[in-house]
Amino acid sequence: MSAAREEDARRHGPVSRRATTDGMRGLRACLMVSLWLVPALTGLARERHAVEDALCDGYPRLAIETLRGMCAGLVVGPTTQDAARTLRLPRSLLQLDAQTWLVTDLGAWEGARGAVWRLRIAPEREVALERLLDGLHLPHAIARGPDGAVYVGEMSRIFRFDPLADLPAATVEEVVAGLPDNRLHSHRHPLSKFVFLPGGDMLVNVGAPSDQCADADARTAAGLCAESEGDGDAASLRTYRYEGDGRWSADYEVLARGLRNSVALAVHTSGTVLQGENSYDFDSRWSPFEEINVIEAGRHYGWPYCSDTAEATPAWPDKAAWCRSDAHAAPDLLLPPHAAPLDMLWYEGDMFPALQGRLLMTWHGHRSVGGRIASFAVDARGVPVADARPRFPVYGQADRAYGAGPAATPVVLTPGWGRQPGKRPQGSPVGLAVADDGAIWTADDRAGLVIRFARSEDF
Repeated sequence: MSAAREEDARRHGPVSRRATTDGMRGLRACLMVSLWLVPALTGLARERHAVEDALCDGYPRLAIETLRGMCAGLVVGPTTQDAARTLRLPRSLLQLDAQTWLVTDLGAWEGARGAVWRLRIAPEREVALERLLDGLHLPHAIARGPDGAVYVGEMSRIFRFDPLADLPAATVEEVVAGLPDNRLHSHRHPLSKFVFLPGGDMLVNVGAPSDQCADADARTAAGLCAESEGDGDAASLRTYRYEGDGRWSADYEVLARGLRNSVALAVHTSGTVLQGENSYDFDSRWSPFEEINVIEAGRHYGWPYCSDTAEATPAWPDKAAWCRSDAHAAPDLLLPPHAAPLDMLWYEGDMFPALQGRLLMTWHGHRSVGGRIASFAVDARGVPVADARPRFPVYGQADRAYGAGPAATPVVLTPGWGRQPGKRPQGSPVGLAVADDGAIWTADDRAGLVIRFARSEDF
């Protein structure tokens, strides 16, 4: 397996490996999944975090280097001292009350092995996990709806349930159906991310089925990508209108197209919809850049024709002029190449006054720019403010200049989360949440951890 393909597998899971064509199916796809699982699971068992002697606001302190005045506390997960692992691939977090959280767990990248867990914290920081739902297909996003219920994005649907019921599984109710699934390993981006817009409308990510829509039969008669411009409405954001009383329309409207994978999706208090684009799986370490897009109705953001600000992709060289035209909604800002933004929010907690109003973002990528929680200063719309000479961090090297296009230099909350054998694996942060007390929570799916970033006692 090439280094680039191994990186793709670790970055996105087995369904996103680069094949000789985007349409590879059947036995070969299943074989590639099997090949991915062995080294990945071996790595999960081998690399664990060390716990330091000091505590982080009452929790065991992880060996993650943070900003001054901050520390990383282990809520739950395996360490070099205790290898027990309950959460297999934890992804997103939702706080119910001061002592109670919900955690989604993919379980595995194949089969119905996902779960939703309830995590309870005793006053002495002792943690108990209880599986509320199981047998799920790739549960990722979790949020409260306008009706107060808890909503979960599964592989091919969005459902709600009552986590406080005696039998939570008996309360599961499907809300949105018919989203793409991955049962035959044929869809690269099957995760259902969703957010609620002001007024209650639901905005749902439908990821691109492939990397560049490069199959010989991918073009329509008009010379466009059949995956994104056809009846499937892939690589888009769908709006499901809220009808009140916890009901959404069964029909949808496509709000925007040309978005490869909108797992990082957030709505600012101003109403701005911000999307963090997981861009193409080019072999190059330094291209293409990921993106931050301000979503506007009716715009096309370039997939699969364009990369960076206005470059045509290798599979679509005939779209070079289109990529430079106003028909292409160029990114508002560029992000580091292969950073893999998977979640973002604006910090409004009290624990870290210096972060007030800033955009926080997880970079899940396993190349040297990933494994970070980054923060950006924003304007009144919640959009990061571009720098005159932006740079991005790289583990093992000096910061690198972007060279082209608008970008912003981040303040990284976790500057030391690169791999150090015997001390820690490189970070793989996914979901972000700000607790009622202002602490910042994240899930690291590769390490199987839930982590709480809090004010350091020694500050």
